[in-house]
Amino acid sequence: MRNTLLKKSSAIISSDSLPTDPDDAPDAGPDIEWRVLVASPAQHGARLDKALADGLSEFSRSYLQQLIEDGSVMVNGHLQVKPSSRLKAGDNCRIGLRPTPQSQSFRAEEMALEVVFEDSHLLVIHKPAGLVVHPAPGNWSGTLLNGLLAFAPEFAGLPRAGIVHRLDKDTSGLMLVARTRASMDVLVRMIAERQVQRQYLALAHKHWSGPLKREVQSVIGRDPSNRLRMAVVDPGRQPGKPARTTVEWVDGNERTSLVRCTLHTGRTHQIRVHMASLGHPLIGDQTYGGAPGLMLQRQALHAYHLALPHPHTGAGLDFLAPLPLDMDAELKQQGLRYNF
Repeated sequence: MRNTLLKKSSAIISSDSLPTDPDDAPDAGPDIEWRVLVASPAQHGARLDKALADGLSEFSRSYLQQLIEDGSVMVNGHLQVKPSSRLKAGDNCRIGLRPTPQSQSFRAEEMALEVVFEDSHLLVIHKPAGLVVHPAPGNWSGTLLNGLLAFAPEFAGLPRAGIVHRLDKDTSGLMLVARTRASMDVLVRMIAERQVQRQYLALAHKHWSGPLKREVQSVIGRDPSNRLRMAVVDPGRQPGKPARTTVEWVDGNERTSLVRCTLHTGRTHQIRVHMASLGHPLIGDQTYGGAPGLMLQRQALHAYHLALPHPHTGAGLDFLAPLPLDMDAELKQQGLRYNF
């Protein structure tokens, strides 16, 4: 946290001007760092929150607004609780910076990780459904990243704790994690060059018709009608990235289809979006038109197969992860089967 809070800003005056006893300020405590800003002539008449955002650019304006409203900002010795308050040139602002959830998210947290393969260069783990991969709003702790920081000290020195690709929170299955920077660089390049084979099993709504194997190629971008979703978009009208998935029918009946999906690109929600675009949304995937299953509430998607050359030795690595209990129960309840 200290590294985050001690970033410099051109609007901060010298440390000699800091209050000699900041503990006399409201709500002072051991987790608060005090900053002092002086409004410049150019900031005469500026909103308080805007001036603070200019001077403390490493923090979001919404966070600084919250500090003001919480009574953590003083101007010329007086509390200011309105972000819209106007400053005058020369006004002295004292800001008590509290650690944000984001600044504290890269913390080690003991976690039971199912390790499928491990050596000095990489890990292969079996991620359970419900585990978030990276810290993000609403999930600043309890993520796979937090668990990796506790698993081994080397992950603290790697970007994203060595995570080279993601699975959605409610998708289960195999994930690669690098243990060194050299391995991370190689794995990222291998994924970009399609040298890493990633296959998924998915349970989808509706009877399968047409070819048993389909190549789905489209452009995926933000859904213009719902920014929380992705969608197949027209690149002439909406920004997006090319996406390709091979979808193969495995088993099915009049109401359900079991398919194997091979990723050739790695776009956000790619399989979920492509399956919905085919008219076969995944069971449990209510974001993309799926309904809850008989035994399954989350999206019926499992990364079951991972194959790649070892990033250091080049030896072939090949891993299979059995279906988790909830997806296996759904498969049996639907009267379907698989054998890999």
